[in-house]
Amino acid sequence: MSTSIKVEQNGVDAKISDPNLSLPLEVADPELYALVNQESNRQKKGLELIASENFTSVSVLQCLGSCLTNKYSEGLPGARYYGGNQVIDQIELLCQKRCLETFSLDPNLWGVNVQPYSGSPANVEAFTALIGSSRGRIMGLDLPDGGHISHGLMAQKKRLSAASIFFETLPYHVNMQTGLIDYEELEKSAKNFRPDIIIAGVTSYPRTLDYKRFKEIAVANDSYLMADMSHISGLVAAGVIPSPFEYADVVTSTTHKTLRGPRAGVIFYRKGVRSVSKSGENIMYDLEERVNAAVFPGFQGGPHNNAIAGIAAAMRLASTPEFKNYQTRVLSNCKQLAETLKQLGYKISTDGTDVHMLLVDLRPINLTGSKAEFTLQTIEIACNKNTVPGDKSAMNPYGIRLGTPALTTRGMQTQDIVVVAEFIHKGLQLALDAQKVSGPKLVNFKSTLTKDPIFADRVRILKKEIEDFAEQFYIPEQ
Repeated sequence: MSTSIKVEQNGVDAKISDPNLSLPLEVADPELYALVNQESNRQKKGLELIASENFTSVSVLQCLGSCLTNKYSEGLPGARYYGGNQVIDQIELLCQKRCLETFSLDPNLWGVNVQPYSGSPANVEAFTALIGSSRGRIMGLDLPDGGHISHGLMAQKKRLSAASIFFETLPYHVNMQTGLIDYEELEKSAKNFRPDIIIAGVTSYPRTLDYKRFKEIAVANDSYLMADMSHISGLVAAGVIPSPFEYADVVTSTTHKTLRGPRAGVIFYRKGVRSVSKSGENIMYDLEERVNAAVFPGFQGGPHNNAIAGIAAAMRLASTPEFKNYQTRVLSNCKQLAETLKQLGYKISTDGTDVHMLLVDLRPINLTGSKAEFTLQTIEIACNKNTVPGDKSAMNPYGIRLGTPALTTRGMQTQDIVVVAEFIHKGLQLALDAQKVSGPKLVNFKSTLTKDPIFADRVRILKKEIEDFAEQFYIPEQ
């Protein structure tokens, strides 16, 4: 026979039928609690240089861990399929309002759906809204050249992403000599392919985009221009790089990268007049209903209300002077990182950066991205292997991608970034020394680096040096 326990809640003695429900994680699940603590310590003691990662605010963390996760709310504010959504409606409307305000958008000309679970779902939902269920045509930057997997990845004629599975996709490319987007090639390819959508968006391209040129090509081919600003949305919000909103028909974004919000996605869509017919009649955008229907019931069920609240909290912070100052420092730190690495003898793809990330081309020192990533990880520097223009294999690239949003959130200035660059240099030199002993195979390389007493000792010393440096800098936590 079960018995209930009474606890005080809102000044009233409330009954608990299952006492486990009120236990903190430390007591309810010590095993999981220990793993969460391990990850917390890893973040505090390490240097986070993955360009797509950041540290979110305490206010966002509180939203994510709030009671809002309990509520189902399929549909839109004022038109839900469940009752009890009076407060949830207010939160979602507030989130929409703040999203538009953060990017200085007129609500008569732009709308936004804040329900996508993340960036890739948002992209597929936007594709579906723009070109329906037919096998429409999409052009995006090729993955090895800096495009995102959700923009239509194919490999050896195999369709690997939802965009390429459900639609016809054709990539455009960078110039192999400069590493910059080849707009002339894009223009020629678009003229032949006649895409329904041209995507202006990247995941590992370190330069700003020419949205005006993209728009001209889109208009010439009667294509929608969709901008995926997932990586750069925080920089756009702060006004420190060009905005896609002047030219794009639809803009998608994640909210957890430079925006420092929760792991979620948003879709902005134009309203009002799209064009004028030859007879002088206004041709109106009809994207609002199409975008909303593509999100729900097209691809999703109930939205994650805790994440939507987190977006609202992040957008409020993104509208502050402190946030603009932060984004300015993200750029200066990234430029400093590129310059210092060049001074240390490394080749930087496109010879620099305009944004929050850069690519290090390791071909001149004959080191694969996999070996570089693994070595840096062993000394508490997190980055990712990445293709660089001209790489022969996307599976075995010779580059690494580095970004400064997370380190800048922790308060690092340009002088600190110089120290970080020197740590990276020491790590890569360690990798080269290990490679001389291990030979070319990755499995042997990993064994040498971690099990050979000489290299294991070098790893231990450098790791301790980096941990001592990293722990000086703050990370927001509940």
